[in-house]
Amino acid sequence: MKITYIAAGAGGMICGNCLRDTTLTAALSQLGHDVEVVPTYTPIRTDEAADTSQRVFYGGINVYLQQKSAIFRHTPAAVDWLFDRPALLRWVSRFAVKTQPQDLGEITVSVLEGAHGRQRKELTKLIAWLGERRPQVIHLTNSMLAAIAPAVKSKIGVPVVCSLQGEDYFLAHLPERYQQRAFGALRKVARSIDRFVAPCRDHAAALAPLLGVPESAIRIVRPGLNLQGFAERTPRNPAEFVIGYLARVSPEKGLQQLAEAFRQIRQKRGDRPPLCKLRVAGWLGPEHAAYLEQVRQTLDRAGLGTDFEYLGNIDRAEKLRFLRSLDVLSVPVSYRAPKGAYVLEAWAAGVPVVEPRIGVFPELLAETGGGLLCEPENTPSLAAALERLIDCPAEAREMGLRGRQAVYERFHSRRLAEETVAVYQELVS
Repeated sequence: MKITYIAAGAGGMICGNCLRDTTLTAALSQLGHDVEVVPTYTPIRTDEAADTSQRVFYGGINVYLQQKSAIFRHTPAAVDWLFDRPALLRWVSRFAVKTQPQDLGEITVSVLEGAHGRQRKELTKLIAWLGERRPQVIHLTNSMLAAIAPAVKSKIGVPVVCSLQGEDYFLAHLPERYQQRAFGALRKVARSIDRFVAPCRDHAAALAPLLGVPESAIRIVRPGLNLQGFAERTPRNPAEFVIGYLARVSPEKGLQQLAEAFRQIRQKRGDRPPLCKLRVAGWLGPEHAAYLEQVRQTLDRAGLGTDFEYLGNIDRAEKLRFLRSLDVLSVPVSYRAPKGAYVLEAWAAGVPVVEPRIGVFPELLAETGGGLLCEPENTPSLAAALERLIDCPAEAREMGLRGRQAVYERFHSRRLAEETVAVYQELVS
């Protein structure tokens, strides 16, 4: 089957959506399908090798300039190409944090308006290029690109599949005056999507009313993991217990809450073994540098600075080593996380997890038994769950093994690709 997968770059950040896109498209190729990954906004960055088109559509610079000035809505292709060069987009994306919320709201609404928005020229270029490729299926990485679908249906006439990957969180945090306009535009273009795909039932329930579709119309395809290189964690030092965090460093991901739970545990237990430590890895944007520094200073004042370690943005090999060094992983998010790829990664290394009773986590843990749930945004509940695993190492090890078995049996990339292909085949046939 010939598939065009349109993905959204996240600037210099390694994001969960990009990781899932890379995992899925690589697994589709391994099944023998002809898959072309087309970046939008910026080039794709992941911690794995990514085979993507060298051309970027809806380049971030052109999208912004066309929003701000009518001149750039009529520039020739040669000028657009200069601004769409991958190297330039990667460089400029380092400063995207300076984009104002109002600008994000205006651009989001305009892009969702498709042929009626200020980025109409970008849509026309993409549709012309897709027409030359003639794929059998076009897959959009998230519903923020759904405005592409009406033009695909009218000009190319092939099925359009759209993944749902947490875009409701982004839309909900736009300036209020843009939210309803964005949701209205989204519901309008959603009518041209042949099938929506969500990673869990909770996310389907959250997105269905925003898209204006019945929940039953959203297919559940659970996340899967590329298991290459994963190995069970090494025998642990019984004198220490390492709590791990593997995610973007930002308030909504809950690092501050995890650090406070860590502080409370150490205050309660003192220095009696096993000695609890906190190890953190993940992308840090410049806008959250002060947030991380606040976490660090709080632990320093509690006398725990030497037991806290931030490893920065790690590559895949470093991630595999990092996971094997942990006794538990916890990313206590404050929102309805739809995927939780870091949970699958921890399980692939045999590491149990402690996650909030929100989003995808109740579904994952109910199916696997690979850890414990705590109450969302409740530090004592989080600390109690972590301390249970500290005090019951045999139970913690058993949870990690159950998680590992589940990933290797049901949450791998081949199963993800096979279920996605089944969706394509229904539409093509």
